Amino acid sequence: MAFLEWSPDFSVGVAAVDYEHRNMIEMINCLYEQMDKRNDANTIANFLGEIHAGIAAHFAFEENLMKNAAYREYEDHKEDHEELLDRIRELMDCYADDPVAGGNRLRQELADWFGQHFSTFDARLHQAL
Repeated sequence: MAFLEWSPDFSVGVAAVDYEHRNMIEMINCLYEQMDKRNDANTIANFLGEIHAGIAAHFAFEENLMKNAAYREYEDHKEDHEELLDRIRELMDCYADDPVAGGNRLRQELADWFGQHFSTFDARLHQAL
């Protein structure tokens, strides 16, 4: 069973955004699978870099969509995105320092952030769009 599962509640009603959200969940679940298989730390660190880049690209796309729609919560939503990107960098450093403790933090914090973000910021974006 996947650590994170797509839910219709996560939909923002824009097919391209929903598609990217599903891809982000798949990438994170793939990371968890690699960690469960005890792949070497370099493989996982490289995959974390790919996740960071993929999420950053998605956020840029979503932020552009919000700006074009003159979305009133744009600044707060963007700030939450920036906080996650900073957190991922911190988690990458933590993983590099201690793969076991870093892996445990990764599992908890990524899942928590996505659940929180989807149910709050993205839910409000869905209503506005």
